[in-house]
Amino acid sequence: MQDLNPLPWGALDRFQAQFIVKKETGRNYNNYVAKTKLTTKGHFASKSVAKVEWVGSGSLASKLNADMELNEMIAKQSVKDATIYVEPTVKAVRIRSKWDNHIAFGITKELFEIYDKIAGHIKSV
Repeated sequence: MQDLNPLPWGALDRFQAQFIVKKETGRNYNNYVAKTKLTTKGHFASKSVAKVEWVGSGSLASKLNADMELNEMIAKQSVKDATIYVEPTVKAVRIRSKWDNHIAFGITKELFEIYDKIAGHIKSV
């Protein structure tokens, strides 16, 4: 009997923009881990971001929390775009968002400005 819902073969059409900031983290990689914690209002399609807070164990999260202009810029984005992760790699720090399909994938000018401000904070830590 043939499966009525076959699984797709090969890679799926999922994309992710990653912004790489060259920075030697050394043993202090915990300083460069941060993630947005969103306070939302509304439900389903009308869900929007009310407040943004950065969660992390190091000094980067506290610097990002102190930047009120950055947090206001992020709060104007959709819930998907406002979910931002900052993670250290071997010789750099990666800023990324959630995965998108080929239709929804893209970076707006506002998102680029947000990532650029975050990169500035990463360089200053």
